[in-house]
Amino acid sequence: MNREGLIEGIWERDATTWTGSDEAQWLGWLDEPLHIQEQLDGIRRFAESLHDEVDHVVLCGMGGSSLAPEVLRRSFGVDWFHVLDTTHPRAIRALEEQLDLERTLFVSSSKSGSTLETRSHTDYFWEKAGKRGNRFAAITDPGSELEHLARERGFRATFYGEPSIGGRYSALSPFGIVPAVLMGADSARILERAQEMREACRSGEGNPGYELGSRFGQGWRDGRDKICIGDTPGGFGLWAEQLIAESTGKHGKGLVPAPGESPDGADRQGANPELPDPYALGAEFFRWEFAIAVAGAYLEINPFDQPDVQAAKDKTNEVLATGKEPELEPEGSVDELLAQAQANDYFCIQAFVEPGPDAEGRLDRLIADVRSRSGLVVTHGYGPRYMHSTGQLHKGGPNTGLFLQVIDDPGDELPIPGKPFGFRRLIRAQAAGDLETLKERGRRVARIHLEDI
Repeated sequence: MNREGLIEGIWERDATTWTGSDEAQWLGWLDEPLHIQEQLDGIRRFAESLHDEVDHVVLCGMGGSSLAPEVLRRSFGVDWFHVLDTTHPRAIRALEEQLDLERTLFVSSSKSGSTLETRSHTDYFWEKAGKRGNRFAAITDPGSELEHLARERGFRATFYGEPSIGGRYSALSPFGIVPAVLMGADSARILERAQEMREACRSGEGNPGYELGSRFGQGWRDGRDKICIGDTPGGFGLWAEQLIAESTGKHGKGLVPAPGESPDGADRQGANPELPDPYALGAEFFRWEFAIAVAGAYLEINPFDQPDVQAAKDKTNEVLATGKEPELEPEGSVDELLAQAQANDYFCIQAFVEPGPDAEGRLDRLIADVRSRSGLVVTHGYGPRYMHSTGQLHKGGPNTGLFLQVIDDPGDELPIPGKPFGFRRLIRAQAAGDLETLKERGRRVARIHLEDI
């Protein structure tokens, strides 16, 4: 695990740096800050063509297709750019009420092109917006189902990702840069910072990505597996937690990302994003990507696969196939879950609720209560977003999580065109399927209603 050998192995695309399987096929992100430059003029021309026609942009995406755009949106303070990554009917209705559908651009973003949530959002707004192709664009990998759909429906533009880049490593590819341009950010400045960091991560000494990643890896070996990510105005931890959890959480191992948690504790280590201004995101995206590639070598895992993500998706489809809405009854309690806690565990809140001030207030109280009573690291995420982010760690990582599912009443059904189910049944099936998958993996779980907090 010598420094020079590890850095050299990454840049030479040597799969034996990790497990010797298919890692070499997933290293396109190393060069993407250079390659994306070739597309910049076309992306800018597309954005300029919208100036007199569009007041709002809605990006429909999940996981790697939505988290970098959400951090960019928050960091640059763009309130007319919306990221839709929930299947909660009330949240979708609330977003629709904010929009003039005739002056809104919908961007469907999915590497595979078949992401259920993204395709459902796309079909819903396709009908609502009058099936007007000039109000839709796609970001997807070449040859995907979404590319074919975009061509069939006459979408205004399609931007292509690089197939050798996994979703969580795609922030500096079209999946992050197209949204950045649409927000009005100076994409050239973002990429300049990324290129500077890329060069710094080639060096043997003073390599920022290596230093961060080796600290993560050595800390993991020393039993400090919780990565407490410092808060930033743009919520950088929201993006970083997918990168860390999905890359390292497998085969019973894993680093547990904990944005906003105190780094004080025997099982913790702190990590502060270096973001003096929003444009520094270009550098930080690359630094953390390189760092997690380094950490993966310490954990002796493939940081570019996600072997356990499909299980919850399959279980959701099983629930949907019954044709019935699942019964989501309370199971256990916070007290019963905490009674099972052991040293070095973490508490994870999985909230299948409408995002908003009421839910955030209740969840914040719950987080503070659990933290003070248990002393455990507390992580949390909205469903189904976290299923595309930290879900891999929850199912494939160490069995050190205490998982509390929080549900609410999603409201009236909201039909999805072409589907035998609507968004209400979908989000409830996702909650049911995810909890069942956790149980099958022998995880400790409970379920409560939001109003009982």
